[in-house]
Amino acid sequence: MSSKAPAVTSAGLLISLGIIYGDIGTSPLYVMKAIVGDAPISQILVYGGISCVFWTLTLQTTLKYVLLTLQADNNGEGGIFSLYTLIRRRAAWLIVPAMLGGAALLADGIITPPISISSAIEGLRILYPDIPTVPIVLAILTVLFLMQSFGTQVVGKLFGPVMLLWFSMLSSLGLFSLLQYPEILKALNPFYAYQLLANYPGGFWLLGAVFLCTTGAEALYSDLGHCGRPNIRLSWTFVKSCLLLNYLGQGAWLMTLERQYLSQNPFYGIMPSWFLLPGIAIATLAAIIASQALISGSFTLISEAIRLNLWPRVKLVYPTNLKGQLYIPSINWLLWLGCVGVVLYFRESENMEAAYGLAITMAMLSTTILMAYYLYAKYKSKSVSVLFLAVYLVIECSFLIANLSKFPHGGWVSLLIALLLLGVMYTWIRAFHIKRSLTEYVRLKYYVPALQELSADASVPKYATHLVFMTSAPDPKKLESKVIYSIFQKRPKRADIYWFIHVDTTDAPYTAEYKVRHIAPGDVIRIDFKLGFRVEQRINLFFRKVVEELVEKGEVDITSRYPSLSRQHLIGDFRFVVLEKYLSVENDLPFVKRVIMQWYFSIKEFTSTEAKWFGLDTSSVKVEKVPLIIRPAKLPDLTRIPTTA
Repeated sequence: MSSKAPAVTSAGLLISLGIIYGDIGTSPLYVMKAIVGDAPISQILVYGGISCVFWTLTLQTTLKYVLLTLQADNNGEGGIFSLYTLIRRRAAWLIVPAMLGGAALLADGIITPPISISSAIEGLRILYPDIPTVPIVLAILTVLFLMQSFGTQVVGKLFGPVMLLWFSMLSSLGLFSLLQYPEILKALNPFYAYQLLANYPGGFWLLGAVFLCTTGAEALYSDLGHCGRPNIRLSWTFVKSCLLLNYLGQGAWLMTLERQYLSQNPFYGIMPSWFLLPGIAIATLAAIIASQALISGSFTLISEAIRLNLWPRVKLVYPTNLKGQLYIPSINWLLWLGCVGVVLYFRESENMEAAYGLAITMAMLSTTILMAYYLYAKYKSKSVSVLFLAVYLVIECSFLIANLSKFPHGGWVSLLIALLLLGVMYTWIRAFHIKRSLTEYVRLKYYVPALQELSADASVPKYATHLVFMTSAPDPKKLESKVIYSIFQKRPKRADIYWFIHVDTTDAPYTAEYKVRHIAPGDVIRIDFKLGFRVEQRINLFFRKVVEELVEKGEVDITSRYPSLSRQHLIGDFRFVVLEKYLSVENDLPFVKRVIMQWYFSIKEFTSTEAKWFGLDTSSVKVEKVPLIIRPAKLPDLTRIPTTA
C-alpha cells in the first residue's frame, strides 16, 4: 500500500541534498584516486574509468534505485526492511536476503565515516606534508558520535545549505578543469568502458574501485521517508550533474599527467592553490554530513530490525520531537568503536578503499532479489521480474567478483563485520521461532470463572486493584499457560480487574490502532495494540490513554473496590507483571539449538528488560522469571533402597 508522495518543494529539495546524498556525494574524494592507483596514467585508464563511473551511476543509481526501487514505498517509507515487509508473506526465505542486506548496510556505516573523513583531512598534506592525520580523524569521529545523544535537529538545518555549497563546488571545480581539456567528454561513450574492462591488463578488477561511486545508492532508498520520491528524483538530476562534472574535471587534470604516476589526489589536484584550505574545510564538512547520514540510517535500521524480531531489544532514545529523530546508545558506541578500529588499523584512506564496497555489494544484491519479488507482486508479470533480476544480477555479481580481489587486502574486515552482525540477527530470529513454537497456550474462557472467584475471595490478600499482564498470544481467546500459572500458583494474585495486553507489530510503518475485548465485563479485559514497525512502544502511556477513553465512555469503572477508598472515589492502583524467560538447566538440547539459545541468553544480558522495552513505569512493574524448557533432560531410572532397622 503506497501513500501519497509529498509534492516537490524548495525545502524538500534542500533537505534531500542534506540527508540523502552525503555518501554518494563525497565519492569524488576517492573514486578516481582508487581507479588510477599505482598504475601509470593513460588514456585507456582515465577515459575508461570515467566511462565506467558514468554508466554505473546511470544503470545502478538512476535506473535501479531512483526510477525503479523508489516505487517500493511502504506508506512513504523506504529501506531494505520496509521492502521486506511489503513482500515477506510471499516466501519465508525472503528473510535471508533481508538479514544479509541489513547486516551489510550496518557494516557500511562503520567503514564510510573513516574513509570519507580521512580522504578529506589528508588534503592538508598538500600544504603541511608532515601533519599527522589520524589523531585529527579520530577527534572528529569522537565529537560526531558524542553529538548523537543531543539529536541532530539543530545541526540538521545546516546540512542542506552545506551540501548545496559542496555540490556547487564540485561542479565549479570540475567545469573549470574540463574547459582546459574538453576532449575528456568523449569518455561518456560506453566504448571506453568496454575497452578498459576487456583490453586493459587487469581492467575487470578495476570494477571494485568503480563501484565506490554508487555505494550511497542504498542509503538513498533508505531515506525515502524523509523527503519523498518526487524531491529525491528531481534533486538527483542536479546531484548527478555535479558529480559527473567533477569526475570529468578530474579526468581532464589526469590527462595532463599522461604516462606519469599519481602523486596526489586528483580531487585536490583540480583545486587552485589559493582555494585549498577552504576546499578542504568544505570537504571535511561534507564528509561529516555523509557520516551523520549513515549513523542516523543505522539507528533507523536497528529500530526496524528490533520490531521485526531481527535484533535484541536495546534501549531507544528519542532526543527531540522531530519525526525520525532517534538515538540508540549501544549502537552509537558500537559504531564509534568500529570506526576507531578501522582508522587505527588502516590509518590511510587509500588502505580503507580495500575494505570499502565489498559488504555494500551484498546489500545491493539483497535489494535486487527482494525488488524482483516486489515487481512480480505489483505487475503480475514474470517477464518484468526476471528481466530486472537477470540484468542486475549480472551487473552486481560482476562488482562482487571484482570486489573479492580486495578480500586479502582489507576486504575481509567489512565482511567480518557484516558476518558478525548477521550472526546476531540469525541468532535472534531463530531463538524467537524456537521460543514461539514451544510456548503453550490455553483457552482463556476455561479460566474466567476461576479469575472471577479469585477476585471475590477476600481471604486472599489483594495483589493489586488492576493487574496487567503482557501476553504474546496472538489469538484473543488464548493465553500463555505461564500467565495462568503466575496468577493461580506462583503466588495467588488477587485483583479487581485483570487486564491482558498484546502488541502486534504491523508491516505498515506508522500504524497506531487498538481493539478492546471485554472477556468478562468489569473483571477480565484484553487490549490488542497494532503498532507500526517504526512506532515507539510506549505501552504505559498508550494503556493509560485507552483506560481514560474507556472510563469516559462508561465501559469500565477503575475506582478502588476497597470500601474505604471507594467512598472517597479514589482510583485503584495498576500493577504490571512481565514474564521473562530464562534457559532452564532442565534441558537436553541438540547441539545447534543449545548453542543458539546460549548465545541468545548471553546477548540478552546486555539488552533492555521487557519492562523497559514496552515503556512500562518501573515503579509499578513486577518481573517474574520463568524457566524455558525446550527439551526436558532425560533422567536415569532411580532405584529406591530399603532402609534397614
